[in-house]
Amino acid sequence: MAMSLSLDRNVGGTKENGSVPSSPTDLAVPLLDLRRHYLPLKEQIGAALARVCDSGAFVLGPDVRQLEENIAKYSQAKHAIGCASGSDALLLALMALGVTAGDEVILPSFTFFATASAVTRLGATPVFADIDPVTFNLDPNAVARRITPATKAILPVHLFGQCAEMEALLEVAGAAGVPVVEDAAQAIGAEFDGRRAGSMGEIGCFSFYPTKNLGAAGDAGMLTTQRDDLAERLRLLRVHGMEQRYYHKIVGINSRLDSLQAAILNVKFPHLDRWCAMREANAQRYAEMFVAAGLDRILTLPLVAPRRRHVWNQYVIRVPEGKRDALRQFLAEAKIGTEIYYPLGLHKQECFRDVARCVEELPETDRAASEVLALPIFPELALEEQRRVVDRIAAFFSKHIDGRGLAKPAKVAKRPPGKPATPTPSASGNNGAGAVPRRDQRRCEASQ
Repeated sequence: MAMSLSLDRNVGGTKENGSVPSSPTDLAVPLLDLRRHYLPLKEQIGAALARVCDSGAFVLGPDVRQLEENIAKYSQAKHAIGCASGSDALLLALMALGVTAGDEVILPSFTFFATASAVTRLGATPVFADIDPVTFNLDPNAVARRITPATKAILPVHLFGQCAEMEALLEVAGAAGVPVVEDAAQAIGAEFDGRRAGSMGEIGCFSFYPTKNLGAAGDAGMLTTQRDDLAERLRLLRVHGMEQRYYHKIVGINSRLDSLQAAILNVKFPHLDRWCAMREANAQRYAEMFVAAGLDRILTLPLVAPRRRHVWNQYVIRVPEGKRDALRQFLAEAKIGTEIYYPLGLHKQECFRDVARCVEELPETDRAASEVLALPIFPELALEEQRRVVDRIAAFFSKHIDGRGLAKPAKVAKRPPGKPATPTPSASGNNGAGAVPRRDQRRCEASQ
């Protein structure tokens, strides 16, 4: 994750007025274009910020309370508690559950740094477990093997916008008598069996970093819970343990959500489902294009697991045979933005080598780190831009494969923004070019 973002940095293939250049041969395609995202709401955001400035209620003001109500209802949770960032949300959740030195927390190694750093900041030990090779999410069987008397919590991550296998994880946690904390930083609105991310565990943790489906103009976070006692404790912890001013019941931290960020998020919130639908349409269009080009025989495309609503925060392909970095360089030379989420499992990060516990090898984590590549999928991504991405990937592999020709990319019809493609089953009954493949329709090569 880039740690500095600006509108200018993400302009990439955008003209000054927010439109996309028409020339397909030299079209630059950014990984994320925040300018395109911001411009349609510019006046509303400006008015909301001016209203906050006029009110003087800059911290935990009415806009924060409104956002908390919006997120609680949207996430099917009784309570939502705003905080300063997604990283702080993870830390506050573990503090509220009493995680401390000597405790262990089971979590994936294939995730952003903050998931594990929240554990170590409390003096506890992160216990890394391997992932499902299809969804990149925490493997419940691997979790079960790591339960010990010291286990204090299980911390699954709903990576890239798709929920982890929550039914099995909750069964493992229930049998062990330990709580589940959901890292839903990338997955607001995602569902498992109709239940929203952040509503299934004891506490859900969200990030509104600008790259997220619902992004602020800086850092902001949120916690959700169904429990009154945890909600009260979280509200205390985010303000130094203070309820009555300058009287402190417990030792907390300073992690208050400011009203300026909340005001921006409230303007954006009504558009969230439409943006998610546009991301889904982009994912389906990629699937059509990759199949039409024959690239599905080379790459492993992302799948939607059964009983899931995927919100596509990232579109992550697997590039086999050690060609990922060369492909990324080739795309960079064509001015196409990509990212590697993540190039190294946390169990191999230098800062965790002496504090984490890894009871066995993590082969799926290691393989994912060597193969994954995220492509542009932001809501406003244009058809011409997706064609350019797929065309350049096809061009790369036409030079790097022997004896396997690639089909010429077929034309994909335009459709209204936010309207998903209609699945078209093939004659064989397998997933056709019109649908994002689902895990129950198509097995990944690792499970064959």
